[in-house]
Amino acid sequence: MEIVLKNTKSKYLEIFTLLDLDNIHETIKRFSSIKEPLEAKIFAVNESISSHQLAKLKNHFDKINICSLRIYSNNRDTILSGKFLKIDSDFIREQEIKKKLLSFNSIKKDDILHKGTVRSGERISSNGNLCIIGDVNPGAIVSAKKNIYVWGKLLGIAFAGKSGNKNASIASLYLNPLQLRIADVIAIGPKDKPKNCYPEIAVIDKQTIIIKPHIIESKN
Repeated sequence: MEIVLKNTKSKYLEIFTLLDLDNIHETIKRFSSIKEPLEAKIFAVNESISSHQLAKLKNHFDKINICSLRIYSNNRDTILSGKFLKIDSDFIREQEIKKKLLSFNSIKKDDILHKGTVRSGERISSNGNLCIIGDVNPGAIVSAKKNIYVWGKLLGIAFAGKSGNKNASIASLYLNPLQLRIADVIAIGPKDKPKNCYPEIAVIDKQTIIIKPHIIESKN
């Protein structure tokens, strides 16, 4: 079963595979901090999902801000289970389901450039580098498998190196986050506001996140 979560502005898009409906708490919990309404789409290819299983999944979705839930499947029992629970359910062919999933995966590009403020409750995730031209407000979460660059104030939570890349970094013109995370190393933001007038970068050094001036060398 593939599940797509996105907001109406398509600034946030997450695609994940759910193999075990009995252990979904931690998976869904990751999205509890998102305040903006989310659309959830369930893609079930050749899977028979009972109304009991769907009810359990729907119960978890009710704990986060899901405004729309829809099922796409080529299995009639799954469609009947969805309709029984009054979930919008579409019976479509296997190839059509795969085509829809492919279109979502094509939207989720490796590198993302976001222009504008990332407000409290918003979440932006990238499969590559994430570059933000604007501020990241407290309560916002930004994450990337590679590096994060904020051309503005970083005041929220930033998570770089999601895939375990300890060489990833987080850079900002004004680095005063609530929390930084690079791979599996976490650091709480400093209590004092930055007094520097130059960009800074956070990297891992000896299993600790350190912040230092971000000096960009020019090549002649």
